[in-house]
Amino acid sequence: MSGIIVEKMPTHWSITLNRPDKLNALSASIVEELIQAFDAADAAKTPLVTLQGEGRCFSAGFDMSDVQAQSEGDLVLRFIRIETLLNKIASASCFTVALAHGRNFGAGVDLIAACNLRVAAPGSTFRMPGLKFGLVLGSARFARIVGTREAQRILETAATFDVERASANGFIERVAGPEQYAEVVAEALERANALPAEIRALLRRALDTEEADTDLAALVRSASTPGIHKRIAAYLASSKKA
Repeated sequence: MSGIIVEKMPTHWSITLNRPDKLNALSASIVEELIQAFDAADAAKTPLVTLQGEGRCFSAGFDMSDVQAQSEGDLVLRFIRIETLLNKIASASCFTVALAHGRNFGAGVDLIAACNLRVAAPGSTFRMPGLKFGLVLGSARFARIVGTREAQRILETAATFDVERASANGFIERVAGPEQYAEVVAEALERANALPAEIRALLRRALDTEEADTDLAALVRSASTPGIHKRIAAYLASSKKA
């Protein structure tokens, strides 16, 4: 069974994370499906792709359910593939829209950050705890959105921040629930079609002050330290006590 649903409409594509029983946690297979979907959208030259989650939240982030059964090398590869996905979304020729809701964690928040337009429903929250187990994932991209000092305040404490703070610091550009999604998509299509895809890609590269692989390099450096199993186990144990 596929972990995502891809709807190919004449005006745009819609991708839905479809593991509601697992809070749309990012398993290795769902990450590969997303990479393939965005490759296909790019090849089809669709102007707009929306990304949303089925169930209680957009995404609970990295799927922790089987980490102890995997080697450290396999775990590192999984994180690298997530960063590959994030970079693919961030550099896509199509305009990308994240439609978030619920309580979102880690790589799920990074997925939102990779999109051009970031929309969240009222009551949404966000938490990025990766540094608690020694991994630097998507940090430079997040800092480019909210500013270095705000990113440091959030990331070093792994603090949960609500949609109000996310709107204030620029992480979320619009607060809107599902009943407003049609309006959001219509406005995004107008924005997407304002420039040809290749010109929009050139503009994005011109405005981006970081190298494309900055986040990937930071991730690999952080993941190269042995003991990721122990760090993840310690984080999970402390989370249960909290």
